[in-house]
Amino acid sequence: MTKKIKLFIPGPVEVSDKTLAAMTGPMIGHRSGDFKALYRAVYPGLQQLFQTRQPVFLSTSSAWGIMEGAIRNLVKKGVLNCMCGAFSDKWFDVSKRCGRHAVPLQVEWGKPIDPDAVDAQLATGNFDAVTLIHNETSTGVMNPLQEISDVLRKYPGVVFIVDTVSSFSALPIPMDDLGIDLMLTGSQKALALPPGLSLFAASPTAFERAAQLHDRGYYFDLLEFKKNAEDFMTPSTPTIPHIYALRSKLEDIFSEGLENRFRRHVLTNRLVHEWVNANGFEFFAQEGYRSVTLTCIKNNRGIDVEEFAKQIREEHGFQIDRGYGKIKGKTFRLSNMGDETVETMNPLLEALTETLKTF
Repeated sequence: MTKKIKLFIPGPVEVSDKTLAAMTGPMIGHRSGDFKALYRAVYPGLQQLFQTRQPVFLSTSSAWGIMEGAIRNLVKKGVLNCMCGAFSDKWFDVSKRCGRHAVPLQVEWGKPIDPDAVDAQLATGNFDAVTLIHNETSTGVMNPLQEISDVLRKYPGVVFIVDTVSSFSALPIPMDDLGIDLMLTGSQKALALPPGLSLFAASPTAFERAAQLHDRGYYFDLLEFKKNAEDFMTPSTPTIPHIYALRSKLEDIFSEGLENRFRRHVLTNRLVHEWVNANGFEFFAQEGYRSVTLTCIKNNRGIDVEEFAKQIREEHGFQIDRGYGKIKGKTFRLSNMGDETVETMNPLLEALTETLKTF
């Protein structure tokens, strides 16, 4: 590929030259004082982003590693998998493959998880864990995290596991205040880092539960992460270039200011929504439950999404998403997460408008 293509897909997103340059820092021993200093450097900022007083861990994996690890470490009796799209549906499959008793709480794609339905399921006493994807990337649905958190408070024996992969750092998600027991994210979405690093934090309740289970495995063993992090180490070899990039990104985030960062994502998301309304399209996600980091657009105009995306890429140098899973072609997705601004979003929207004239 010789032509530079700018990514407006929901991950991986565009990575800045500054961030990429940070990855070229000198190689250091991962059991050295230099690595401890690097981990210490990112630690306070990560705790601030997670809004937690709990330890924050670095995993050389995609977020799916932590999602599977959470099941193996935290599910003893049974897990209620809240399912509203491709990725939350897949978490149910992962739970079963881990040999756990798993029950789906399935809603129609495009709809959010109903807190009352969660309450009704937990009232049966059949579960000691719940999984929730905060921002379902495949459908553009943002689930009502606060309301579901309020339900979980009624069931202190149930651990709350939350995937914030495509929402983390784009809006406030106060882990401790919400009573989340394990909160995880990945590097390649709103953090705007290359894929390959995942981050998570866990509560004392999560560690207590993990200690009760003896088939946790090793690579994603919460207790191994905890023991190593006490000395600013990781259980296995870390991806040092990614952590250099993370350090650089945290500098950018706090230089901009969290409130400004949150506001920027709202503004860029609003631009996309205005484009959707102005061009006769509809939203796939239910009103009131739409993501602020990406937009899943219903192909109600019946255009050839594959050809539309192809022309956007070849003629304008922008890559958009053609829809995911069973709604591929029936939807398309535009991301505004990461480093995008009003100024960087406008050329994409102008290209989309221009290209649409040929359909």
